[in-house]
Amino acid sequence: MKLQITTLLVLACILVGCGRLIGSNQQPPPDKNRPKVATAVIVMPTTRVGVNTNSNKNSTDNTSIPINVKAELWADNWFALYLDDTLIKEDSVPITTERSFNSETVTFPATYPMHFNVILKDYIQNDTGLEYIGTDRQQIGDGGFIGQFTNADTGAMIGVTNEWWKCTVIHTAPLDNTCAAEVNPIAGQGPCGFTALPEPTDWKLPTFDESSWLAATLFNADQVGPKEGYNDITWQPEAKIIWGPDLKTNNTLLCRVTIFKP
Repeated sequence: MKLQITTLLVLACILVGCGRLIGSNQQPPPDKNRPKVATAVIVMPTTRVGVNTNSNKNSTDNTSIPINVKAELWADNWFALYLDDTLIKEDSVPITTERSFNSETVTFPATYPMHFNVILKDYIQNDTGLEYIGTDRQQIGDGGFIGQFTNADTGAMIGVTNEWWKCTVIHTAPLDNTCAAEVNPIAGQGPCGFTALPEPTDWKLPTFDESSWLAATLFNADQVGPKEGYNDITWQPEAKIIWGPDLKTNNTLLCRVTIFKP
């Protein structure tokens, strides 16, 4: 009996000591001493798409199927539209015609992606960049170009002229606006200096590097003052008038854009 009591007392003492340890204010070990817990990483499965070696055309990818594209275009003064390096439409009024304001509409087949290129020219009499030379209307003219492209069969919008177009200026004149006040303006002399560059090689091809070209500058109708032909087309709000940075002295531009399947 005494042995049992002694055993119980020993157990009681042990329990009391443990209680003091559990209830004490001892701080937990610092973080660096804590065991590290591994976080599970969930890896999503990747679907591997096999290459379709079937030679028939029963594929859901219809980007190679031609669609009929309707292009509506207006320029001050002249344009030539290309699909890659194939001429689609040239302004029917020659650039040598003063006040050649008119719109053009053309329909043609094309496949995505569509690489559009345009040559844009404002009318100038010579390299001075002036018009009506020797008259009381002698002045520096201004340019402007707007276009919209739709699916001719469905009416769905395909693309418009906007800031996504990239342009480079290859003819600028005059380099000094006071040239317009010259009694006898001569290209390359005095304030009537000019810069003229050749078209870059293969600039119409999709592989051409346009990284050095600038985004087209946008202008509104009040700035350009579009005349005959402009109001013959109902322009979508997304279609913007584009040109180079200087509406007046940038006389010849090259612009391009790539339109992908919606």
